[in-house]
Amino acid sequence: MGQNAEPSKTAALVLTNPKGLFDPSPYGFSHVAQVAPGTRLVYIAGQGGENETGQLQPDFRMQVRQAFSNVRTALAAAGANVGDVAKLTMLVVDHSEEKLRIIGPELDQAWNGAMKPTCTLIPVPRLALDGMLFEVEAVAVLRA
Repeated sequence: MGQNAEPSKTAALVLTNPKGLFDPSPYGFSHVAQVAPGTRLVYIAGQGGENETGQLQPDFRMQVRQAFSNVRTALAAAGANVGDVAKLTMLVVDHSEEKLRIIGPELDQAWNGAMKPTCTLIPVPRLALDGMLFEVEAVAVLRA
């Protein structure tokens, strides 16, 4: 949904960017996610840059790509897709603007260019596993 688009009254999830707030689309998120009555929430645990065997990808970009792929896999298991995601929380070890410039295009690719959900990026000194550089969790909305 664009900057000033009118929200649908039938959608389970409506993403908007109200007038009076800056346009966040170049940064890969939306300002507001509205969840309709009669929906169910799906919570996706933090996904890192590890593949199915638990091996971490070798660098930041590949970990981000793998983590978004893992989110897509988890969403599909719940009958959801990226268009159903209301909220992302990203944890970045030793965050920098250089890393932000990597995350944006990877998120855009994972979302196939669609409008991004609300998002919070949290810089952290460390994650659960040695060598883990990125983690992302998601909340999705589906019709009950």
